[in-house]
Amino acid sequence: MSAVCSADDLDWDKSREFWAFRQPVKLAVPEVGMKDWARGDIDRFVLAGMEDAGLVPAGEADRQVLARRVFYDLSGLPPTAEEVEGFVADTRSDAFKHLVDRLLSDPAYGERLASIWLNIARYAEDQAHQVGNDKKFFYPHAHRYRQWVIEAFNRDLPYDQFIRLQLAADRMGDQGRGDLAALGFLGLGPQYYNRGRLDVMAEEWEDAVDVVTRGFLALTVACARCHQHKHDPFTMRDYYALAGVFASTEVDKREIEFADGSKVNAHLVKEGKVKNLPVFRRGNVEDKGKEVPRRFLEILSGPATQPFGGGSGRGELAEVIADPKNPLTARVMVNRLWQMIFGAGLVATTSNFGKLGERPTHPELLDYLALRFVEDGWSIKDFLREMVLSSTYRQSSFISGKRRSLDEQNQWLSYMGRRRLSVEMLRDSLLMASGELEHGDTGEASKDLEDSSNRRRTVYARISRKELDSFLAMFDYPDPNVHVSHRDHTVTPAQKLFLLNSPFVIARAGKVAETVPGVKAAEGIERIYRRVLSRGTRDNELEVALRFLGEKENPDHADWTRFVQTLMMSNEFLFRD
Repeated sequence: MSAVCSADDLDWDKSREFWAFRQPVKLAVPEVGMKDWARGDIDRFVLAGMEDAGLVPAGEADRQVLARRVFYDLSGLPPTAEEVEGFVADTRSDAFKHLVDRLLSDPAYGERLASIWLNIARYAEDQAHQVGNDKKFFYPHAHRYRQWVIEAFNRDLPYDQFIRLQLAADRMGDQGRGDLAALGFLGLGPQYYNRGRLDVMAEEWEDAVDVVTRGFLALTVACARCHQHKHDPFTMRDYYALAGVFASTEVDKREIEFADGSKVNAHLVKEGKVKNLPVFRRGNVEDKGKEVPRRFLEILSGPATQPFGGGSGRGELAEVIADPKNPLTARVMVNRLWQMIFGAGLVATTSNFGKLGERPTHPELLDYLALRFVEDGWSIKDFLREMVLSSTYRQSSFISGKRRSLDEQNQWLSYMGRRRLSVEMLRDSLLMASGELEHGDTGEASKDLEDSSNRRRTVYARISRKELDSFLAMFDYPDPNVHVSHRDHTVTPAQKLFLLNSPFVIARAGKVAETVPGVKAAEGIERIYRRVLSRGTRDNELEVALRFLGEKENPDHADWTRFVQTLMMSNEFLFRD
């Protein structure tokens, strides 16, 4: 096979039969046996799958568990004991809906969503390389893009606009003028020394193609840079057609004014000299083939696809990706949100809908949700609300080993899986317990987590490609050099040793201990349980805690600190459920 494959080498009709390239089809909602269990259409699709597999749903989680779960899922923060008790005591039939609506309107919601999107956008504030003290390719104003992402989620910016603004806000006239910081999606990519060399620029173009196609379409188009994609219907011409869009785009460091009146040198992109790229045979920039006009992927637009003619083509690219007729865009986003809420996507490989990716476990549900998402105006808040109000979401995670063995991977969603807190949730929860967490975005530049004065939420931490913070790396924060859609979940001795020996953790425990000076042991234990675990003691926990404290009637600060740290190392603190 030639290193440069033509469209004739592919059976396009057969390729378009693959599930991901077919238009979503809205099938009738299935009939189910346990009609009373289903609260909505999501439940009916899920329950139909369960019943076909001979399964029944797990019981509903108790209200204390449900409150903690939804607080973490929608805000990334734990509830206070008072918030849990308020929900438990709320006798209204729609009490949970009121709680969900409150969380969706809380500014912490946007911070929670941003912590996911920033990994997809490979957000970072420097480069993996640095020569001497030369920081000319670093991004001291990267936080402007992060701030824009948080605010976009909080104002429930429709997802199709979320796409358009990140790719082409500068091409949208007055409509995009207030959202130029969104261009950090492209502007914060890797930049290399010797940027004037063609082979160096080609590396940067590949990054842009990769983050756009995997981020918005769950397609690995960058694999076609050096040869026809070995598994999916993307030719080298497809790759260089898209790469030409970014070859016609330049990094822009103009001075811009933000809504708060500040003017900063933000990291954006702008139109450059428009050019089409030749196919570089085997990826070699010295071996140039035929020039390829800038255009969209042939598998999605058909053989009659028209070249992009508006400047670089970023505006047109944004439109074809955000087009409701695009079979992938809505599917990809609802699948990412499903992963956020349930731990795994309906398609497990959330950034690869190609042949090497997993197939949907519930294809009819995925299509139904994608179409609903578009029909409902691409509202992320509305979609999340529907998911967390479902009976599927409210299932217990505390189930018997026998039930777990019947659906070991929880493919049929017959219970809720237990999940450890993300690194952001862990650090923020420690600061919440100690009463030190600083809420909200002050507009300041990022701070290192090693800065002892840093009490801001972890999403505001400085993220380095050159040397990722050791705490973030230890608890599975992904490599910011590349697009990442799913975090690993490791369990290592180093993690427990960190919680045992870290000055940061010990200091937070000490702050909690300062809230119980001079009180009797039993009263102090109750206060600490409420601060750390958002509840009072149960069963024989008070008795066990008293023994831990050596039966002292008035424990000292060191005693209380050790006790608090023990709770902070418990599975109940470290896990969402």
